[in-house]
Amino acid sequence: MTRTASHPAVRAAAPFHPADHDDAWWRSAVIYQIYPRSWADSDGDGMGDLPGITARLEHLQYLGVDAIWLSPFYTSPQADAGYDVADYRDVDPRFGALADADALLARAHELGLKVIVDLVPNHSSDEHAWFRAALAAGPGSPERDRYIFRDGRGPAGDEPPNNWDSVFGGSAWTRVTEADGTPGQWYLHLFDPKQPDFNWDHDEVRAEFESVLRFWLDRGVDGFRVDVAHGLVKQPGLPDWHNRTHMLGETDEAAAHVLDKVKPQPTNLSPYWDQDGVHEIYRSWRRVLDSYGTPARILCAEAWVEPQERAVLYTRPDEMHQAFNFDFLGTPWVAEDLVAVIERSLEAADSVGAPSTWVLSNHDVVRHATRLGYAPGTKRKNGIGADDPQPDRARGLQRARAATTLMLGLPGGAYLYQGEELGLPESTTMPDEFRQDPTFVRTGGEELGRDGCRVPIPWTKDAPGFGFGPSDRTWLPQPEVYGDYAVDQQRGVAGSTLELYRTLLATRAELGLGRASLALVEGYAADVVALEAAGPESGRVLVLANLGDEAVELPAGADVVAASGPLADGRVPTDTTVWARLA
Repeated sequence: MTRTASHPAVRAAAPFHPADHDDAWWRSAVIYQIYPRSWADSDGDGMGDLPGITARLEHLQYLGVDAIWLSPFYTSPQADAGYDVADYRDVDPRFGALADADALLARAHELGLKVIVDLVPNHSSDEHAWFRAALAAGPGSPERDRYIFRDGRGPAGDEPPNNWDSVFGGSAWTRVTEADGTPGQWYLHLFDPKQPDFNWDHDEVRAEFESVLRFWLDRGVDGFRVDVAHGLVKQPGLPDWHNRTHMLGETDEAAAHVLDKVKPQPTNLSPYWDQDGVHEIYRSWRRVLDSYGTPARILCAEAWVEPQERAVLYTRPDEMHQAFNFDFLGTPWVAEDLVAVIERSLEAADSVGAPSTWVLSNHDVVRHATRLGYAPGTKRKNGIGADDPQPDRARGLQRARAATTLMLGLPGGAYLYQGEELGLPESTTMPDEFRQDPTFVRTGGEELGRDGCRVPIPWTKDAPGFGFGPSDRTWLPQPEVYGDYAVDQQRGVAGSTLELYRTLLATRAELGLGRASLALVEGYAADVVALEAAGPESGRVLVLANLGDEAVELPAGADVVAASGPLADGRVPTDTTVWARLA
């Protein structure tokens, strides 16, 4: 039976998102995240590197993205895969040298790709020169004041200064041994003990990071993705806090509050997240970036902030340009919830004159081709193992294609994670002995961590390591099934996920969907997401995602320009999204 809309062409009286007439590149850009360890290996050591990235950039030109974002490649002991930085002005030898970064920037720009690099300002490595100096200098020294050192509680100072927990598990405090061999002060690390938090009340810390910004801007980068952007400033006095904040969420109902099912606890109630003082830091950074003229160099916030009204404060006109829309990432595959999160996200972003920035996968979450292979509402874990219930891989891919088609039909910017254009699933059967995420170690295996989404990319099915490098070595093992998803198995193949992404990106650019206005379309059943985009290039375009059990009829005269999967006699099947021009 086919369900038809009783009034398929009826629109909301007015768009809830007005057309964006600002032509700044970043407002509608599609940016592709490269995780350097896992993109391409040039020397056969099993670890991806900068020359490997440079050699494969044509793939991204072929795909049709506007820019790339590189996860950290700085000098680092790699305790947290490079998010523990020992030198912000150099390249780790595992990834190459500064000359390789320069060559990558030059080649990307030749291909018309902008380059955004990761910046990690909340914490450094414990091997950073500043932290080593702090340990040597002792309590009360100016060197220690660059970080957050405190005396312990209890008669002997042998209890942590407060009760804060680390995001990675265990206490957020580690006690040091002083130069004379006695137990000493404690230092704060919201993540791993090898990642001590900076003291952002210190003028020298603020000046240092403005200098780091200029160092990379002078080398030609086009912007920065800011790690843990909501965590830099801590509440004065560092009061106890009786909740542990899970930055990535643990269920796929993280956005349920958009329907007022669950009222979110504002993140700024925590003494170490989303404190108002962070905004002055980003205003000062914006002044630095703006001084480089046009085209704009940008800042994108990784800010796990609730509610949306607080999240968009990071993107006010004098602060950051973008902030990831994590509410959208966490929304279950339920039409009503998706409509609500899209509407609320755009209204919140519009309130500060910013675009929303959509994302479905990254290096910190289970890939959406796997997440969507579970029933909506399934408890979402930090990592999936062989002993866990396994996803329906085919259904997950079908829904992932539909979800991406919906996302790329929305106005604003969008981020893609490497391999999602291949439909790559999470590695869900990795033996525990290969896991490297510090979360796995610090929780005693209770949380498996993020390694499953970080497995090296398959390029060639019949090559060692699926073409990741010149040897068969890979720093994490690749599931055998990855060969079927390899680039050489999809390039030029009609209906492949790679070719779907190419079609979506080309059509999105041609129709100007990233700058269009958006309105809800009435008359469809509750399990359908129906939106109308409108703009000078696009005309009227219906973006329709069918999450129901029955095929949906399109309006008379609708001309389908993109679809996440085959249609059934012109009708939209279950778990399929279409873009269709309207007369």
